[in-house]
Amino acid sequence: MIITCPNCNKQFKIDNSLIPNEGRDLQCGSCNHVWFYKIDNENDKILKLNDEISSKGIEAKVEQKEEKIEEKKQEFERINTKINNEKENIVENQKNNSVSENTANNGIKFFSYLIVFIISFVALIIFLDTLKTPIINVFPGLEIILFNLFETLQDIKLFIIDLI
Repeated sequence: MIITCPNCNKQFKIDNSLIPNEGRDLQCGSCNHVWFYKIDNENDKILKLNDEISSKGIEAKVEQKEEKIEEKKQEFERINTKINNEKENIVENQKNNSVSENTANNGIKFFSYLIVFIISFVALIIFLDTLKTPIINVFPGLEIILFNLFETLQDIKLFIIDLI
């Protein structure tokens, strides 16, 4: 059987044979409270179902809880609507900012691509000049093309120097 201490409400499982019918003193192992305990036969009585159970109180409680649930749903929907509106405002602001940044960045991107193209072209020319002899040994027909390319580059260099 399970016995509950009246002082601290701690529950203990005790064998029925340890408590005689006339009762005995017990001591709580948790709070050291001592009390007299007698086995009651109240629990042995057959429980009868009362036919006059009031269902009105239960129905009222259910209705109140349903109303609270409905109120919380409405509040939740209002919060979701506010959040969605804020998200839409943020997205619109980001689109407006990105459009203005894109127009400013397009000019910068063009010049950076132009600089990368010029540097790559110069690197290719230097690479071809460095490996001119091995390339001509592998592809003998390229000798005239490479010679013309270098002559053209010399002409462009002289033209730029004359402009300055």
